Amino acid sequence: MINLSKKRPIVRSFEPIALVGGGEIGPDDLEVMLIRANTVVAADGGAAPLVESGRLPDAVIGDFDSLDSRHKDQIPVDRLYPIREQNSTDFDKALRSIDAPVVLGAGFLGGRLDHQLAVLNTLVQRQDRPCVLLGDTEVVFHAPPQISLCITPGDVVSFFPFQRVTGTSRGLEWPIDDLVMEPGGQVGTSNRALADVELAVDAPGLLVMVPRYALDQVMQAFLSGQTGRWPARAE
Repeated sequence: MINLSKKRPIVRSFEPIALVGGGEIGPDDLEVMLIRANTVVAADGGAAPLVESGRLPDAVIGDFDSLDSRHKDQIPVDRLYPIREQNSTDFDKALRSIDAPVVLGAGFLGGRLDHQLAVLNTLVQRQDRPCVLLGDTEVVFHAPPQISLCITPGDVVSFFPFQRVTGTSRGLEWPIDDLVMEPGGQVGTSNRALADVELAVDAPGLLVMVPRYALDQVMQAFLSGQTGRWPARAE
């Protein structure tokens, strides 16, 4: 559902929403997204690959500095939602304007490192907007209060803190129990699954990276409502 009120999200759904960015998109990323979400939003230049694929976005959100007229002119005007301020990225503008149980994003990882860092920072800032980002071989998401996933033993499960956080785990080769992770301090990359992985954290701020095949499990965990959900940060 598209909402025209400026005080409410632009796009709202009780089902997953796909979000496409203008960065690197894998050969099957759009297909992966479109079979999992009926509503598709583009973050500015992310509209271009959608238009070229034959799927018009249901909404385009951003400052429109990277969407060329060739693609823009093919999109109905009532689907264009410009947000002109320059204090945030197009990913942030789009994510904060979507209300859904989970957002599935592509076109935000790969390419320039500064862009990727800004995207990952937004995942933490918008802690009340569950979002799973597709990478070439893995997916990344902001850890909810708790989550359980079936990961093949031996496969990598990584954690990276953007804020100070502690937690507990089961099914990891190196449990995170009583471990304080924080920027500039202890991180949790290159851990490995021993069995089904269970994670609980005491606060927002931890990014989780798991193999790409676990995408549906991650999405289902958010859709189930059993993960819990962080409140929006005060602004």
